Amino acid sequence: MTETTNEPGTGTGQRRIRQARRFVDRTETGALVTVSVMSTALLAALAGFLAVSSLTIAPFALFLITAGYGWLRHQELTARALTLAMTASTLLILGLIIVFIFQASMPVLSYESMRVFGVEVPGLRMFLETRWDAVSDPVRYSMVPMIHGTLVVTVIATVVAAPLGVAAALFLSEIAPPAVRDIVKPGVEILAGIPSIIYGFIGFTLLSPWASRQFQTTGQGTYLFVGIVVGLMALPTVVSVAEDALSSVPESMKSGSLAVGTTDWQTMTSITLPAAFSGVSAAVILGVGRAIGETMAATVMLRGVPRLTDPLINVFYGQETLTSLIARNYGEADGLQMDALFVAGTILFVTVLIISIGSQYIEWRMRKKLGGEV
Repeated sequence: MTETTNEPGTGTGQRRIRQARRFVDRTETGALVTVSVMSTALLAALAGFLAVSSLTIAPFALFLITAGYGWLRHQELTARALTLAMTASTLLILGLIIVFIFQASMPVLSYESMRVFGVEVPGLRMFLETRWDAVSDPVRYSMVPMIHGTLVVTVIATVVAAPLGVAAALFLSEIAPPAVRDIVKPGVEILAGIPSIIYGFIGFTLLSPWASRQFQTTGQGTYLFVGIVVGLMALPTVVSVAEDALSSVPESMKSGSLAVGTTDWQTMTSITLPAAFSGVSAAVILGVGRAIGETMAATVMLRGVPRLTDPLINVFYGQETLTSLIARNYGEADGLQMDALFVAGTILFVTVLIISIGSQYIEWRMRKKLGGEV
């Protein structure tokens, strides 16, 4: 009896190799075709969405069908294409938001322009004058009172959240027993999920009346207690991020410090905190970003009067912030007033974007430092 061998040198082995190669080629070709169709359908759906076309559903349905087929037959390549598409979509959406809010802000910026040395500067009057008046003629839309209110609330919230958050993070990371840490840290993170309207309602019903009686103010709403409430809202973010930064400090650095005779407190203040300073700073910056963007608590607790306090450092009266201005007026605003609200949104967007980029840079510096990179 003659045996048939499957070694590569034999005819049967070579035939199977050629069949396998043809199968791989067909598979790769099918995967590329699937991904190409999926990408084209997604781009067509995006174009239809931007054009507000009723036919957008057709390419989007084709994208879903193609993605499902690719996931079943060519999962690896399809997964790569989908993740790339989602990343590109995120950047595209961010870009579209920027373009939209800047475009919507242009009419009022042109209206509030001023000439400086013969050059027309769009929107300059909005940041030099202090009057917001959407009724009189001529109307004026100054952002100065709201920027002042946002700045005051943010400073107070930072003063509340930064020291308390860093101290709590240091306790959880370096002092608390594991059993306590496992209970307290999830509890702190749960606080971040409480709706902001709850904080604002508690501040409005409890803190504002008490402050009005104690400080004999006319009406309710003070920047001081709005800042305190917003600081408490930002506290979970500061604690969580700062605790992660402190926990990422290599244990060898702490053990080396203790080995030379330093106390636990000296190790924390001279080794742990300096090594994690970038991460702790990023935590505080993220908390500041939360304070700047807070809407409902400020809207519920403040008076809603777009003007400056007298004097400017008076924190026992509260008028308006950028976020509360938008929340209070968007339902009835139109024309230039609506465009002015978009200017307030642009200021908030740019500010929070800069803060987010700064926090990411600080975290990158921390990882670079702890990783020993030059």
